[in-house]
Amino acid sequence: MVFTYTDDERSRLRARYAECLRLLRGQLADGDAALMRADMEAAAEAGCLHRDRFGFNPVNRSLATVIALCREISPDRNMAAAIMLFNACRHGYRTVGQVAERWGDDVARMVEGLMKVSDLYAKSPSIESENFRNLLLTFAQDIRVIIIMTVDRLTLMHAINHHPDHTGVARVAHEAGYLYAPLAHRLGLYAIKSQLEDMSLKYTRRDIYSRIAHKLNETKAHRDAYIANFIAPVKQRLTEAGLHFDIKGRTKSIYSIWNKMVKQKNDLDGIYDLFAIRIVLDSEPEAEKRDCWLAYSIITDMFRPNPSRMKDWISIPKSNGYESLHITVYGPDDRWVEVQIRTRRMDLVAEKGLAAHWRYKGQKAENNLDTWMNNVRDILETADSGPLELMRNMRMDIYDKEVFVFTPRGDLHRLPLGATILDFAFGIHTNLGSQCTGGKVNGKNQKINYRLRSGDTVEILSSPTQRPKPDWLNFVVTSKARNKIRVSLKEHESRVAELGKEMMQRRCKNRKITIEEGDVSKLVKKLGYKTLTDFYAAIGDERLGLDRVIEAYEEMERKAAETTRVSADTYVMQPIAAESESTRDDADVVVIGEGIKGISYRLARCCNPIYGDDVFGFISAEGVIKIHRADCPNAANIRRRYPYRVINTRWSGKIGSQLGATLRIVGRDDIGIVTNITSIINKEKNCSLRNISIESHDGLFHGFVVVGVGDQSSLNQLIRKLKTVKGVKDVQRD
Repeated sequence: MVFTYTDDERSRLRARYAECLRLLRGQLADGDAALMRADMEAAAEAGCLHRDRFGFNPVNRSLATVIALCREISPDRNMAAAIMLFNACRHGYRTVGQVAERWGDDVARMVEGLMKVSDLYAKSPSIESENFRNLLLTFAQDIRVIIIMTVDRLTLMHAINHHPDHTGVARVAHEAGYLYAPLAHRLGLYAIKSQLEDMSLKYTRRDIYSRIAHKLNETKAHRDAYIANFIAPVKQRLTEAGLHFDIKGRTKSIYSIWNKMVKQKNDLDGIYDLFAIRIVLDSEPEAEKRDCWLAYSIITDMFRPNPSRMKDWISIPKSNGYESLHITVYGPDDRWVEVQIRTRRMDLVAEKGLAAHWRYKGQKAENNLDTWMNNVRDILETADSGPLELMRNMRMDIYDKEVFVFTPRGDLHRLPLGATILDFAFGIHTNLGSQCTGGKVNGKNQKINYRLRSGDTVEILSSPTQRPKPDWLNFVVTSKARNKIRVSLKEHESRVAELGKEMMQRRCKNRKITIEEGDVSKLVKKLGYKTLTDFYAAIGDERLGLDRVIEAYEEMERKAAETTRVSADTYVMQPIAAESESTRDDADVVVIGEGIKGISYRLARCCNPIYGDDVFGFISAEGVIKIHRADCPNAANIRRRYPYRVINTRWSGKIGSQLGATLRIVGRDDIGIVTNITSIINKEKNCSLRNISIESHDGLFHGFVVVGVGDQSSLNQLIRKLKTVKGVKDVQRD
């Protein structure tokens, strides 16, 4: 709706303009008023001023905001200029650069902050999040921009009472209660905060507001009389003590009363502290605490206090700078009365909030708004030109270590400074991050490592074939993204390593090569890999060819053979105790078994020889003799390829401890057949059951049984007995 004046608006505009000049007297430089008026008139004539969504005249609203700023806080030339020039810049009549030339950089910076916040609202996000409040502060940059926004919201709330656009009124009231009232509280603007809360309740719960207001009006006369009766003796005692003060009764805000009704789950009649007595002392700075506690002592001597309702915000002020003593005493007519005790300086802080919550540029930034708004109450005492002048150097960089970005639906997310599209994707969901290929930032395609800025709208692009890559760790900054990428890479590496291990085992089996674990470890080191997983993963990813692995193994075996080529005599010459004459004469045979010392040997796991089996020895690359059964599946290949490393071997005459042997059993799947098999094994002398694995299919079962036996004859005897079990078709040693 293009801006035009109505007669009523012209009359109101002239009155408000005159009021602004009166309130800003002493603040405006020569020519400021004429320049501001000329800009507004030119912008209106150019059709660059537009009514807001409620149809209000933009110039009148701006003037009302300036008046509220001067009355509620303090007159300020630059803030007033920024308020008046904002709409002209917003609708394209002036640029921020032109404002800087005509009004200075300070005004231009505030106008730019107001425009950024306006753009933020255009995204239509949900304000019901701490992230939106943080982003609002980040965009504002200057603390005075937040103050202007809060005061402007106050003037708008006054203007929309009984407006026909109920939906719009409800939305503005909700924002005032949820967003602007808490901001006003944190900024120390307590009077504005109370007005915003009351009007927010009025526009959203008008029935409740009206009922409380009506009840308060009905009881006003009685309440005023009670306050006067309470104050009279207190005033006398405080005067006798030599204190200088003002004392008055104050009815609590309607919102505060309603809040107590909700918290206490009580009706209005049950809320006893509908009003409070406030004592404001005229005290020197060094005597403030002493005088407050003296007044406290006098009040509690006159009336019985409620210890549970005592609040000492003088010894430890609130985080927002509020200082006061609150006590609740049992007054006349058996009523509880709240008494607030503070000094003139404390009262000014509580009412105006000018000395609370400011942060000077250059101090360490904090993420927590309450910490950032620390208590600097000496501003009023040290600022001859007024606290608003000092605010020019105060920057809203409390969130300079974070960025706030939107999803296409308007959801707001907070990320650390330097976060990328990939960080954002992992922040939404792990799968989305793992499949992220890039994103659209404010409608433009960007790479996966694009660093986000506050206010960006980000749409993630993904592909089901995408998976995390190691180089992603070089640019993500969030711990969630980093951890998820590492976990995914590790899981993928494990899967590839398992595949590589299977590939190597199949190739070795096809070529009839047996590579022991010790040999694999040597191969890993020889080929330059740190771990077995890295080695097998390289095979699985085909970064390492199996032909190269086999060649490396064979080369390693050849070198080992050259250094370990020895005759069997080297081993036979070791001392063998308690052997028969024939054993000692057989110089070409290595003797193994119980009691044999001086020989380093190991039973091969590919065939698991036991005492009594026909065996032969094979000198490994480690110099250890591996004992194989003569019918070992690898025997033929070993004898053909390494005949010079094969040694004749036999068992000693002593039976040693039990050795493991695997039996393959096939039979009918009858009830109790497994029980019969295990029963025979357990009853057999020199035999023990170590493991059993049975599978059945189509009425038949087959499986493997691992038994511990002392020698071959015991094993053969066990096999014969197992074959006699009803239902067993075949038993073979594996």
